[in-house]
Amino acid sequence: MLTKEGRGYSFDVSSTSDPETRQYVRFMRRNGCQVTAIGLGMTATQLDTAVNVAFPAITRGFELAVSDIQWVVICYVLTYASLLLALGRIGDIVGHAQIFRIGLVISVVALTLVGFSPNLGAMLFFRCLQGIGAALVLSCSTALLIGAFGEDQRVRALSAQTMILSGGLMLGPLLGGALISAWDWPAVFWFRVPVAVAALALLRTAPLLPKKVKSEPFDTIGAIALIIGLVTMLMAINQLQRLSGLWMGLLSALALATFVFRESRSAKPIISVEILRRADFAIPNAASVLANLAAFSVWLLVPYFLARVPEYSLTEIGVVMSTAAAGSVIAAPMGGHFVREYIRTDRLAIVGAASIGAGLLLLGSWTESTPTVVRAAGLAIQGIGLGLFQVAYADIVTRSLSAKDRGVAGSLVLLTRTFGNVTAASVFLLAFGLLSERYGFVAGFQKTLQLAALIALAAAGLLAFSSRSDQ
Repeated sequence: MLTKEGRGYSFDVSSTSDPETRQYVRFMRRNGCQVTAIGLGMTATQLDTAVNVAFPAITRGFELAVSDIQWVVICYVLTYASLLLALGRIGDIVGHAQIFRIGLVISVVALTLVGFSPNLGAMLFFRCLQGIGAALVLSCSTALLIGAFGEDQRVRALSAQTMILSGGLMLGPLLGGALISAWDWPAVFWFRVPVAVAALALLRTAPLLPKKVKSEPFDTIGAIALIIGLVTMLMAINQLQRLSGLWMGLLSALALATFVFRESRSAKPIISVEILRRADFAIPNAASVLANLAAFSVWLLVPYFLARVPEYSLTEIGVVMSTAAAGSVIAAPMGGHFVREYIRTDRLAIVGAASIGAGLLLLGSWTESTPTVVRAAGLAIQGIGLGLFQVAYADIVTRSLSAKDRGVAGSLVLLTRTFGNVTAASVFLLAFGLLSERYGFVAGFQKTLQLAALIALAAAGLLAFSSRSDQ
């Protein structure tokens, strides 16, 4: 109940008999500022989905060819994805809070400058700077959340992270349209500046931020090889249909082989090569790439399908699309509760991947006369599956690595997600183009979504095989 305290009111913890509620209230009193700051920092990066809505306005503003707009995404994604693991390791060495703060400062500067870009070249430069800020923030967010919640509440912290990331994914497109209508494309960058500033301000008052007292060596050569390997791998995936993709792939293989060679001989590797060889660790990471690859087909193809439905306005399309991310937001805390009370993490991951596949199969049955409620149901089931999977997978990775490697663990979770999304952009757009040309738009859409469903179900099968092998 609420009790009077001075000029305000506070929640009387003793008034409830639910021990979990009492524990949560005490936790928020102690660490509420810190958790809110971390959540705002993560949200400032995840709201970049608003930029997708701004593509037509950016294209008009800089008089670009439609094909040029892809570089606005590529520069950002390649930068932050390639830096995640290395920065996660640096955070484990020097302190996650320090890295997180630096990332927020860089994000504020980059988001401000990108809105003032006079041409495409300047915008791409500032987008790379924004990618550096995002990598600094995201690489340490998992470690900071687990530190705030406590190791015994690790799954709850991971649930909160999944919910925050999914919430940003949901809100970005919805806010983007309104902002562009009012203030043109720079607004999709500028509106995140006060969010990042608020996170910085709250961090100043947050108690008990983790600090490192002992310095460790950092493998700079290994980090450079890793960054080159990841950048070229992502470029190779993006250039699948071109000969340049082959050369990028070969360069990536060489750089990553150098990284593995270096890490196998390092006393303090960025990530242990031995754990990468373990099936119970490698299979969930491979499944994460597949599950995210399948799930991202929704954001690539569903908008094109809904745009063909004459009774939908652009706003209504955004609302229908948001049900996928809303499913993940709802599922994240559910997943954390299930793991604590009813189900093993590895089994929840299987359920999540299978649910992604089930939702995609429903999407693959759409026709132009499918009722809106059925469309929303398919999107929600897929989103719920993704939310459950993300919580379970994040817990598998973080518990597999030691507590001192929380930055690396959180970065790896985000990296596999990004690889799945980037691969989806190449694979599904190519498949959809070929299938729609042969069978027509609707049939091509259906077959592509059915292919995505099979990939998600394959991820569930991989996890089931791994789970049985461990028993």
